[in-house]
Amino acid sequence: MSAGAVTDARARFVRPLLIAFLVASAVDLVGVLADVRLAHLVAKPLLMPLLAGYAAARRGPRLLIAALLFGWGGDTLLLPDADAAFLIGMGSFAAGHVCYLWLFGRARSSLLLGAGYAAVLVGFVALIWGGLPVDLRIPMAGYSLLLTAMAYRSSTRGRYAALGGALFLLSDALIATDIADWPQLPAPDFWVMLTYIVAQFLLTVGVLTPGPERTVATPGAYGERSISI
Repeated sequence: MSAGAVTDARARFVRPLLIAFLVASAVDLVGVLADVRLAHLVAKPLLMPLLAGYAAARRGPRLLIAALLFGWGGDTLLLPDADAAFLIGMGSFAAGHVCYLWLFGRARSSLLLGAGYAAVLVGFVALIWGGLPVDLRIPMAGYSLLLTAMAYRSSTRGRYAALGGALFLLSDALIATDIADWPQLPAPDFWVMLTYIVAQFLLTVGVLTPGPERTVATPGAYGERSISI
């Protein structure tokens, strides 16, 4: 089969996978909002594989697909209410952030934005530190540093990815405030999932959307080998 035929075959799955992701997202959010746990248990593990499939169908870079699949690992591990699963799930998300950072590369980003993110990180960790369980303080501080770095560097991929990175940070901040026993918004799990789903989708769109200084994938490499346009 020729490269063109493979590309055409893959392209046929783009819209169905995107629609399936949006349907699974709606089912999950409605399930969380209506407190239908079965809907959440069924829909949540489907979200990132469907989004990763969509990215692959659009010939997205392997690092993006890996980041989304590590997100899937975190999603499934956080379903059970167990401390060990939470730590492993956080590690899976951390691996996804490393993939994003590697994907974003060394392109320049705003120093002022970086200073803003650094201030948010230090201030937020200082505020929640006393409310965190002692055994989670160091792991969550390290994870927060990695997540903040990813959110900051996401700006190198344009406004969609930048907003996605910021929403990812917000989503995990909502989880952290719950762990620290801060007052919560009504339906807190809904807001966590909404910001998380939109974050991953916008990061995906940002990576897949070409810009004036972006690169385009050479055939057969899912975008890891690239040429400037």
